[in-house]
Amino acid sequence: MKKHPVRLAERVPGKVAKNALEVIEAPAKAGPFFSFRYSSVEMSAIGGRARAKGKTTRLEDGTVTSETFERDLERGVYDRAVNDAQRYFLDQTALMLKSLSFLLPYSWKQRTDRD
Repeated sequence: MKKHPVRLAERVPGKVAKNALEVIEAPAKAGPFFSFRYSSVEMSAIGGRARAKGKTTRLEDGTVTSETFERDLERGVYDRAVNDAQRYFLDQTALMLKSLSFLLPYSWKQRTDRD
């Protein structure tokens, strides 16, 4: 019995065109090195009317753009925005205090009573 029972055909490399070059395209333009966006809204109420003033400034692609607006609103819109802001602030404060409550001695006393 032969050591190599299967005989392979002779391998010949494929022909390559002499002028075949791989073209490498330039990479896509990367985003800007630095960009920012800043916005603020100020709301005030006098009597039954509310007024909103806003300003937005941004730097994108090396261009600074600034926009401002002023708008009269109904008093109900102002009241709802103030209530939402207060609720958000109180919820965030409660969450922070709850995460720090384990440091208080009173919370340790409650835990030992349960165990």
